[in-house]
Amino acid sequence: MSEEPELTPIPANPAAQAGTESNPAPRVLADTPASSTAHKHGSQRIPRWLERAELFLRVLLRLYIGLAVCLAPWFRAFWDQNPIFVQFPSVGAYAANGAVRGIISGLGLLNLWIAFRDAIRHRDG
Repeated sequence: MSEEPELTPIPANPAAQAGTESNPAPRVLADTPASSTAHKHGSQRIPRWLERAELFLRVLLRLYIGLAVCLAPWFRAFWDQNPIFVQFPSVGAYAANGAVRGIISGLGLLNLWIAFRDAIRHRDG
């Protein structure tokens, strides 16, 4: 008896593995009207108003987050007296550094830029 396990290929279709072939739907030629109606119902588009609403909410959320992240490091009540920074003084020392504040504000500006770019790029379309 061999020590190596027997490797058998696993078929992609679980029905083929069980040995039972399910009754497949009959093939319809592309020229028949039944296939054209099935094709119309198979590919549904998202309504235009829903795409516009999603774009509006996405841009609004990015603007809000961008402004919050851009301005947060410069408010003393939020940044310097933050309970996390008070509890962990080493993290607070890094957070008080001007370069760290600038990097955080830069991420907020990047988020604002992405929001404006999305709003302008999808304006027409």
